[in-house]
Parts: sequence; C-alpha cells; structure tokens
Amino acid sequence: MVPILTLTSDIGYKDYITGAIKGRLWQNNPAWQIADISHNITPFNYNEAAYFVRSAYPHFPMYSWHIVLVNLFHSPSPRCLIAFQNGHFFACADNGLLPMILDEGPYECIVLPIAPENIANSMAWMDAIGAAIQSVDNGTSLHLLGEEPEQIVTRSAVQPLLYDDYIESRIIFVDRFENVVVNVMKSDFDKVGRGRRFEISFKNDDRITKISEHYGSVPEGDKLAFFNTAGYLEIAVNKGNAAGLFGLQAFSGNAEEKFTNSRLFYQTVRIRFVD
Repeated sequence: MVPILTLTSDIGYKDYITGAIKGRLWQNNPAWQIADISHNITPFNYNEAAYFVRSAYPHFPMYSWHIVLVNLFHSPSPRCLIAFQNGHFFACADNGLLPMILDEGPYECIVLPIAPENIANSMAWMDAIGAAIQSVDNGTSLHLLGEEPEQIVTRSAVQPLLYDDYIESRIIFVDRFENVVVNVMKSDFDKVGRGRRFEISFKNDDRITKISEHYGSVPEGDKLAFFNTAGYLEIAVNKGNAAGLFGLQAFSGNAEEKFTNSRLFYQTVRIRFVD
C-alpha cells in the first residue's frame, strides 16, 4: 500500500517552501499521498504543534508518516529523528517536540543520518526523510536506517494544574473563529469535578456553568464550553468571538498575562468546582 504522508509546520503559505517540500518528497515517489495538517502553527510554538499532530494523526491509516517541520535548526548541531509508535511514523527535529507528541509508552526511535555539509539545508532533510520512507515501504526495518539515540531533547507539554476544587488551565490554541482550546481533557475534568457543579468565570462577571454538546447547543451569541473532537475543553461563543470577548490568548510560556494595544489578555482559564 502506498504510504500516506502528513505535513505540519510553522512555515506558512507566503513563499515557495511548502510547495518545494512536497515536490522534493514526490521525487522519491510521485504516487505518495501528502496531506497538510497545518502550515500555520504559531512560529516556534511547540505546544500548539504537539496539539495539532496529537489530535490529527489517529484519524489517518496505520503506517502513515507524520512529518513535523517546526524549528528544525534550534541548535548548532540539529538532528532529525524518526520514531514509530501506535502504528505511525513521526519525523521531526530533535528539539523536544517528539516527546510532546508521543504517548508515554515505549517507542522505536532513530537518528536519521544527514551529511554534515547538508545539515542546514531543509531540502536535504526532505531528501533523507523521503529516502527513509521509501526504504521502509520497500521492507527495510526502521532500526537499520539509523542509530538509536542515547538521549534526545525533552520538553514537557504544558499541563493543567489540578487542585481539590479547581483546575488552572492554559490556553493552547485559538482558532480562526477565536474559539479557545485549553489543555484540559475530560478525564482531568471528571477527576477534579467528581460530578460537582462548576463555574468558569471571565471578566465582566461572564460565567459558563454547564458543558454543552456542540456550538449549536446554545442560541447565537451565547457562550458555551464543550469537549471537542480531540477531547480537549473548548470555550466558544456561537457565531461569536470568545477570545476577543473574554480577553484570551494562547499561552506563550513567557508570561501569565500580556498587554496588547493597552488591553489585558489572559493566557489561563480557571475552572472552579462547588459542592
């Protein structure tokens, strides 16, 4: 079966690079199917990239390849990693992103050889990754394509803070409709909530006190919270703008809150449970 490849990057669409990457991969096999997850990741935002890939890859067929091009050249000696877990292959730089994408369980991992004189050339990375995909598709075992790293760069995904009566969450993504995704899974919500009533409070005394099924569960203009298809808690306004209305923006890791154009924007959301 011809493998399916996905691409995720912070490159955007303003120049030729995204198209050139696909062309370079197709030089290995024009029959490969290449799907874009997103090329609009906020630059260098590891949490957002991990959220996108973790949420998308389970929907692809087994043995798909997921190529993640975010901050490839993060160090003077960058390395390309290829990992295999849960029936999927992942290729990305050794910059801490791989452990954020994968589950905590074991996985196979190699360092893909790239000639030192080409290590700063993103197209050389595509050549090496493409050759690896073709080799595996021809029956070569992954461990024969490179050495297992003694250690890799680790970076922890931003986790919610769970307390007895509340959850302190981080905003990991704001979509084009300005719906807000926080890093709380339903299991986190149920663990702390224990079936109790809850309240999400915003500025101007706005509150959400129930979990809805979807955007259309409330009248237009009303706020809501629900667990999205990826399993994360999402805050929205039906046909509205939750991020702007409540003064929310994605967590940057640099500060808990920021002023933008003299306006205070919050990067955290607190969910309080009451008996």
